[in-house]
Amino acid sequence: MLKTLRESSRLNETLFMGALSLFCFGVSIFRYVYSDTKVFLFLNWNLFLAFIPWALSSVVVIKPSLKKSRGVLFFLLAAWLLFFPNAPYILTDLFHLRLRSSMPIWFDLILILSFAWTGLLFGFLSLLDIERVLRDFVKPVYIPFISILLLFTGSFGIYVGRFLRWNSWDIVAEPFKLFYDIGDRFVNPFNHPRTWGMTIFMGIFLSIVYFSFRMVKRRN
Repeated sequence: MLKTLRESSRLNETLFMGALSLFCFGVSIFRYVYSDTKVFLFLNWNLFLAFIPWALSSVVVIKPSLKKSRGVLFFLLAAWLLFFPNAPYILTDLFHLRLRSSMPIWFDLILILSFAWTGLLFGFLSLLDIERVLRDFVKPVYIPFISILLLFTGSFGIYVGRFLRWNSWDIVAEPFKLFYDIGDRFVNPFNHPRTWGMTIFMGIFLSIVYFSFRMVKRRN
């Protein structure tokens, strides 16, 4: 495994993201032990869901032979898109930030931001991988526009998860109810201003952060 990661120039990234994830887990466990409350342990599950799109895109990068099978590649990309909103979704866990007697609010802020930043990194790094895959099928000039479309799609997914309380697994568990909720917002958009308000502004925010991240990453 280490040899494969090294050959695909993936070892340092994997170690770094693993260290960040362990830090987040350690801080959440410290809070649990110190305060004897399970308030933010759910963040570890959310971070695991954020890890999935990065894991899927990494498979394609590490095993480039998968690109030869259009069926396998389409399945991996569809699964990636299904789980991608989970990466930036952790940002909305800031809604849970409030003054509690068990811990100082600054500690909880650092805790949530650590998870949110790690989740964003999983999402952005995986989106960079998807861009690399798309370059074999799409002209490079179109790639940024596709990335923006994917970020806005992810923003809509965040709304579906945060406010409609659907998750990625529900596409299998309750597909008809899920598609009805989503379809209603496209058929009757003016009846759901909060849906499109959050989708648009979150999409703009994620695009700003992502392209800032990409600019810094490519800076000499």
